[in-house]
Amino acid sequence: MTKIGLPRGVRVCLFDLDGVLTPTALIHAAAWKEMFDGFLRQRDGGDFRPFDATADYDTYVDGRPRAEGVRSFLDSRGIELPEGDDDDPPDRATVHGLGNRKNVLVLRKIREVGVRPYPGSVRYVEAVRSAGLRTAVVSSSANCRDVLVSAGIEHLMDVRVDGNTAIELGLRGKPKPDTFLEAARRLGAEADEAAVFEDALVGMDAGREGRFGYVVGVDRVGQAEELRRHGADTVVTDLAELLGRTV
Repeated sequence: MTKIGLPRGVRVCLFDLDGVLTPTALIHAAAWKEMFDGFLRQRDGGDFRPFDATADYDTYVDGRPRAEGVRSFLDSRGIELPEGDDDDPPDRATVHGLGNRKNVLVLRKIREVGVRPYPGSVRYVEAVRSAGLRTAVVSSSANCRDVLVSAGIEHLMDVRVDGNTAIELGLRGKPKPDTFLEAARRLGAEADEAAVFEDALVGMDAGREGRFGYVVGVDRVGQAEELRRHGADTVVTDLAELLGRTV
């Protein structure tokens, strides 16, 4: 049996989607930039300070529920907007309106470019399942299932806990561990029997606060040390690096 680089007591694996299983984090970052830059340009004129698709995305948006990402970035710029309602149109200057505008953009980009999973992630998930471990995808995205289907990997996940689940159950988003804990519960495991796989710093925070058995940081953008500081037990640039390892 292939070694999978996890402690012996781990029985289930909880995978973030964007940046861990699929490269859709890049699509999300581009959609956030397009949305925020359009809003800031309209608000501040031609000398507006653009949204940084790396620094601002990683610090204020990555891994957070959509509305929380809007609030977090606006707060960093000292901007206050009305909350609005979940179904606000995307041209409305509210927290939910901006979030819905971003969602329109990301869905358009996904349709235009499609989604392919990271090959190393597919190899690793298949090895995990062959070793008898159950799997879940845990994402703040309300479009999680659409991405899984587009990438052809929905069948590799026993459980899906996404942005829709969080709303339905009133679960707090990352950096709180609620969604990961719910996924572990659905898989019949305790937190210390679960491994978390995340690329976002808030995901590391969730793994640490939830006291999960093992937390794997996936470094796609050169932030290995930050991932470790936020709670990663190990850091890889591709999940396939775990194959053949023992812990």
